[in-house]
Amino acid sequence: MTFSSGVGLVLTFALVMTLVIVTMRLLRGVSQRAAVSRGGMKLEVVRLEGRTPVLLLDIPPFNSSSKETVLIYGHLDKQPEMVGWKEGYGPWEPVIADGKLYGRGGADDGYAVFCAISALKELHEQKRSHARIVVLIECCEESGSYDLPAYLDLLEPRIGAPALVVGLDSGCGNYEQLWSTTSLRGLINGVLTVEVLTEGVHSGDASGVVASSFRIARMLLDRIDDPATGIVKHAAFHAQMPPERAAQAKKAAQVLGEEIWRKFPFVPNMQPMQADLADLVLNRTWRPFLAVTGADGLPPPASAGNVLRPKTELVLSLRLPPTVKADSVAQQLKAILEADPPYGARVTFKAGHAGTGWHAPQNAAWLENAVDTSSRQHYGKPATWMGEGGTIPFMAMLGLKYPAAQFLITGVLGPHSNAHGPNEFLHLDYAKRLTACVADVLAAHASKT
Repeated sequence: MTFSSGVGLVLTFALVMTLVIVTMRLLRGVSQRAAVSRGGMKLEVVRLEGRTPVLLLDIPPFNSSSKETVLIYGHLDKQPEMVGWKEGYGPWEPVIADGKLYGRGGADDGYAVFCAISALKELHEQKRSHARIVVLIECCEESGSYDLPAYLDLLEPRIGAPALVVGLDSGCGNYEQLWSTTSLRGLINGVLTVEVLTEGVHSGDASGVVASSFRIARMLLDRIDDPATGIVKHAAFHAQMPPERAAQAKKAAQVLGEEIWRKFPFVPNMQPMQADLADLVLNRTWRPFLAVTGADGLPPPASAGNVLRPKTELVLSLRLPPTVKADSVAQQLKAILEADPPYGARVTFKAGHAGTGWHAPQNAAWLENAVDTSSRQHYGKPATWMGEGGTIPFMAMLGLKYPAAQFLITGVLGPHSNAHGPNEFLHLDYAKRLTACVADVLAAHASKT
């Protein structure tokens, strides 16, 4: 596929501009439904009372007798503004430099709606087939997609049961080939609180008599993972890994090499947790690992005195294998941390978000072939399949809602793209080629036997 500059047969420039206008109205808080129709395509802002809106596009089949439906997903909301942008760059000032579009949310996930529209536009211009397409763009993904289930239920009679779901909110291992996401890890987070005193006391008087709340917290964390290796101890937090995922991880490691760990801003002489690259891929995608992501009760060094503090609070983030049910093991995590507190300290674990991961169904032959063929055509290299380490709640929701569907989950969040942080960018050439690949997969779906 090439990207022509002509006007589409159905998806005209006027329609794209209408999409932009309606989207802007959506972001300004339109409270009623707003619908536009062009050439059989219906564009609508749907808003349930008290919920964030969704943008819904319904495109009829083109040059195809297929009775199936394809659902394309993306989101419009962004993470809050971040400090730390390079001079001359900023979250709300788009800058194109070195083939990259810098700005907040361009890669996560503002490109998705334009990718979907551009892919369909090219199919129409080139008279290639596609089945009925429903594009669903939500507005609370960055807050956990808490409104999405209500819209999936509301729109179920209109969407139907998609045969293919295309998700445009994932990552890529490099910018040299098409990457398809096979799984996402789950997550339990929460706050561990250890209290030993009702108020701080002089450390010279109390140390050796009163146990440090921080040391007790360390002891409790050791119940969860091995401090020397980071390996999570309890079987409840592990899952059986399908053999094909291990094979795909090995292939991904061969493709990426040391970029698997070199993409992170390590301090000098810092090394990754393991030397085997395939193990690093599996650590990131299929194995549980614990991180402490925040703390309270610890004064900054400049104001720390010789005081034995009354309590320590730690924010815990436990990533889970894709198939572990987060809700059930969250209770086990709480029980492990709170049981038999050392020295009789007051220990509580208040669970926050518990999100189950997602594991893709086995690929149909037509989909695997279409993805690989398209990657070779547009990137000159075969497609690569790999899990992602993050938790994207909407994928678990879509997987449960449409258990019979095939899934192509892909995206532009590659090395150093820095979603959720300063200097986020969209790799423009990669995004263009990805859009061409999405169009190819839509055409292959329409023509499959």
